[in-house]
Amino acid sequence: MTKLLSFACLFFFFSINTFSQKIITTIQPDKSVKVAKLVPVKDTLSHWTNKNKIGFDISEIAFVNWNAGGTSSISGLLKTKFNRVYATDNYSWSNELIMRYGLNKQDGIELRKTEDAFQFSSTLGYRKDTLSNWYHSAKFNLNTQFTNGYSYPNKEISVSSPFAPAYIFLGLGAEYATKKKDEMLYLSPFTSKITFVLDQRLANLGAFGVVKAVYDLNGNLISEGERAKIELGFLLTALYKKEILKNITLENRLSLYSDYINNFGNIDIDYDLMLDLKVNEYVKTNIGLHIIYDDDIKAKEELNGNQVTVGPKTQLKQVLGVGILYQF
Repeated sequence: MTKLLSFACLFFFFSINTFSQKIITTIQPDKSVKVAKLVPVKDTLSHWTNKNKIGFDISEIAFVNWNAGGTSSISGLLKTKFNRVYATDNYSWSNELIMRYGLNKQDGIELRKTEDAFQFSSTLGYRKDTLSNWYHSAKFNLNTQFTNGYSYPNKEISVSSPFAPAYIFLGLGAEYATKKKDEMLYLSPFTSKITFVLDQRLANLGAFGVVKAVYDLNGNLISEGERAKIELGFLLTALYKKEILKNITLENRLSLYSDYINNFGNIDIDYDLMLDLKVNEYVKTNIGLHIIYDDDIKAKEELNGNQVTVGPKTQLKQVLGVGILYQF
């Protein structure tokens, strides 16, 4: 899986536009000397479309002799999005890599993680004619994180780590996609969901739905927890992006998944809403709302100084940031 992660990163960071060269001959004023020079010309025959976004959001608040009280803090979020699309009349191959990582520091409190995401998706589609926006599609998704996660204030025992969990979706279905890729709907009746928990300690606890370890009555380990769980189910994903007002863009992403084998009808929900407000070419404000519900993810609570595992709960994250965004 580490090789897969490395390959995805290399694919996006070293993918470039194809260029050709042509020779242009110029004649000096005296008409006696001809000078040839090479001029780079973009290959207009390329079917690739590349989009890159790199941004950094920062927020800070400081108090000095402030009678109302308060805690000084500073937060930073680095975010990137890389898109590579190969399109012909009948074929489409879309690739997207999203990476985000954020940190927060408050007075008297250690550095804490606020955001951590690695998301790679690839969709290969075929349509019979150019009049239709429906494609026969095969889709691959990978979601994981970069560093350990903790249920603060406990920072001694991690509740997640790189590839613990990691989710892979691989399936066949039908996808509706506009030419600009701003409206997309994917339906798959056959999608395999593989959950990896490569941290053996977490796997032994049965974290994220894998089979936990078995112990005897004396607490001796009989068999270790499984580090992967395979499901087969129905997947629906949707994307809607629109400029609702001048310089204000709304983007919605929705994913619904239900496993046929284990408790069919119980739906995993992943909904992401982002509102981008453009100040100028480089400065943007964004407001985000992210909601997740997964029956396999059990919440952690602090009880009398100990972490206690409770049932699944709706996860909610709200983001407000102002920062610099560079597109190329």
